Amino acid sequence: MSTDRLQTNVSIATDESQARIDLAAILRWADRQSLSEGICNHFSLQLPDATDQFLLNPQGLHWSEMCASDLLVVDSDGQLVKGRHNAEPSAFFIHSSVHRSRPNAKCVLHAHPPYCTALSCMQNGRLEWCSQNSLRFYGRVAYDDLYNGVAFDSAEGDRISSMLADADVLFMANHGVLVTGENVALAFDDLYYLERAAMVQIMAMSTGRPLRIIADQVCRETSEQIGSECEQAYHLFEAIKRMLMRDCPEFAE
Repeated sequence: MSTDRLQTNVSIATDESQARIDLAAILRWADRQSLSEGICNHFSLQLPDATDQFLLNPQGLHWSEMCASDLLVVDSDGQLVKGRHNAEPSAFFIHSSVHRSRPNAKCVLHAHPPYCTALSCMQNGRLEWCSQNSLRFYGRVAYDDLYNGVAFDSAEGDRISSMLADADVLFMANHGVLVTGENVALAFDDLYYLERAAMVQIMAMSTGRPLRIIADQVCRETSEQIGSECEQAYHLFEAIKRMLMRDCPEFAE
């Protein structure tokens, strides 16, 4: 591929308009990657110029039709600030709590991707260190082993966010996953590769043969290597936006 298509000076949104485009982009692309489920699940992104407010996808719209102007603005208390649509109730409680308790979690992605959710439905289901993709999450994963129903109140939202603790990824028992990141590109990159790691693990487990677990020292070293190469995540994010601008430019409206 010609290198003139690569954007090496990738920038993260510094205003609400660009933040809206960025979040709409990953919602659309997540659907293309089979990371969505009906019109459920929710992504949020802190506004660059308002640390106590974040963008959230509205209830009722499919991710494949999401546009930048459809996104809601919600404050850290879960109150609607701006938007012409309604918010799904559990989205308020989960995302407001995570943003409030984890200042570094600028982007919060909650989804029910099939393979990650399958792991969350297994007794003591854990992401095993058996593939290179899994190693990017070494030391970064937490588990909530109690399914407590739909998060329809602030107490459940607070309980879920407390289970995240200092991790970036939370497997939610019988439910799905929660992925956080310091920006939208890194968070989506993690969600994508988390589902790929879970998929490979479950495919390997389906053979009935033992998993080949990687030694802890190699896990640590590889995790550090992958973590130091954030440029790949930014290139993926820019590629996603290029492809969406080619196929469905209205997403940015």
